[in-house]
Amino acid sequence: MFTIREISHAGLLVDDTERSLELEAARPDLGYPGAWLRIGHQQLHLLELPNPDPIVGRPPHGGRDRHLALLIADIHELRRALEAASIAYTQSKSGRKALFCRDPDGNALEFIEQE
Repeated sequence: MFTIREISHAGLLVDDTERSLELEAARPDLGYPGAWLRIGHQQLHLLELPNPDPIVGRPPHGGRDRHLALLIADIHELRRALEAASIAYTQSKSGRKALFCRDPDGNALEFIEQE
């Protein structure tokens, strides 16, 4: 038996890399646009490639869909930022200090307050 200790990186398909994130110079030329975002010791890879998954018709609550979970310090600060930007979100159904939203490409994101 083995134990998974942390996420090394996750990749998300995006329609427009610059809309999703400013490009980081450390990313090598892979033959297609994209960006690498460093989050602590992990990376999030944005891949500007055709998305084989439907964007419409996804579950309204991201916890019922494939999603990327990220730890944050203050859920209330994030909630205020999402509301100010008119970005829809849902609270975690588990009762945890967590919420779900979607990025402009329909990727589900979970944000969990780490105490």
